Amino acid sequence: MTLALMLGLLGFQSSRLVAAEPVPDFAAWREACARLPKNRVLGGRLPPRSLLPLPRFDAVSTILDVYFASATLGPLSRREAWVGEAPSAGFLDVTRSWHGSQRTPFEPFVQKRLLPPGSKVLLQGDLHGDIHSLMAVLGRLQERGLLSGFQITDPTFFMAFLGDYTDRGVHGVEVIYTLLRLQVANPDRVLLIRGNHEDVSLVARYGFLAEGQAKYGAEFDSAKVVRFHDFLPAAVYLGTGQEVVQLCHGGVEPGFDPRPLLQSERTNAFQRIVELRQQAYLAGKPAWATADGAAGAEAARWFRDFRPQSPISPSVIGFMWNDFTVFAGETAFANNPERASIYGKAAVTHLLQSQSAPSAKVRAVIRAHQHSGVPNPIMRRLIASRGAFRHWQEAAEPAGDRFEAAALETGASRAIPEGSVWTLNVSPDSVYGQGNGFTFATVVVLQTAPTFADWRLSVDTVDVPVK
Repeated sequence: MTLALMLGLLGFQSSRLVAAEPVPDFAAWREACARLPKNRVLGGRLPPRSLLPLPRFDAVSTILDVYFASATLGPLSRREAWVGEAPSAGFLDVTRSWHGSQRTPFEPFVQKRLLPPGSKVLLQGDLHGDIHSLMAVLGRLQERGLLSGFQITDPTFFMAFLGDYTDRGVHGVEVIYTLLRLQVANPDRVLLIRGNHEDVSLVARYGFLAEGQAKYGAEFDSAKVVRFHDFLPAAVYLGTGQEVVQLCHGGVEPGFDPRPLLQSERTNAFQRIVELRQQAYLAGKPAWATADGAAGAEAARWFRDFRPQSPISPSVIGFMWNDFTVFAGETAFANNPERASIYGKAAVTHLLQSQSAPSAKVRAVIRAHQHSGVPNPIMRRLIASRGAFRHWQEAAEPAGDRFEAAALETGASRAIPEGSVWTLNVSPDSVYGQGNGFTFATVVVLQTAPTFADWRLSVDTVDVPVK
């Protein structure tokens, strides 16, 4: 089926589609991507134009048209799906944006998505323009019979991508195209979550816009590409029945109250992030801030009440930016002025409890984001944990260079303790993989059950040759 036909079925009209050509099937796409040199080989250079799987930008533009049609005619367009304040009319007008000449307000949001018990959900961390790792993961899913081409075939299977799809790797266009092919083929089964790099200011600074312009010249429509970011939730409360976990790119956000969303009877619902009331949360004297005076004072210094004007102003949105301590004995709160806030175990325990509702308990956080291009405590543990690291397994960093990898969870099936935080690894064909010397992509599948104690994370790896 051509993308033009898919758009026609959605009732979407576009003169650009008159000359649309049939799109590659999965096998052809996989073969074309396999010919691309690895990011580690290219070292920031672009591949030869003759090797580009998409010689023209039209294919990207057309898949974006399909995505926009699905988004603007689907659940996001229904007033009854929004808890509290609905987005403005400009939110669904793809010809306008909060950062363009035709202005519309910046309107970030979160989503609740409830699935049947026994569902399986692929969770994918940062890709950063690494098409080879993405295709390797999708290939593993084909082998398991969960995917046939771009189509999900297992009725119990879903996919959630945790943000940072581009930048720092030169195959961002191909990554975005692949994710959109998956999403439009499975609109109710593929979740694309917004990371801190799904922001026009970061893609302008860290390489993706330059990549698109170098590949396609004047054809590259940067405004259209970055407009796609605005339809991605900053967090998803995903679960079964009364049990949910917070999926996000960054971390917890103390200024947001998801309880109205969690109490909604709808299995698929949305809530705008209209205002973040961090100071108001701290004024309630959470136990962690009073028990750890230094942490409470640091929070008082950095917390503020504000209406987001962009992902980073007047301050960052924690769902997209925040981090977590590695060891249980570390402070409840700290701030890295060059990045974002860092939350310890005590603060997270209180936040998850206070942000739960009687009808839905937020049991854990699963995210990505916290990576380094050089070995450090969390990168060493991410690698030793086969790409899925649970924070606070150790009280403190061992003295000297004694890193006890054997003390970490490394099994193929892992329980999810109440209040736990999990970080998923970044893809290996990246500056992160090169700097830390790993060559495997992680395949994490969340398996739900009626009782949260029976939920599991299945952890597998697939080797990704990087030369």
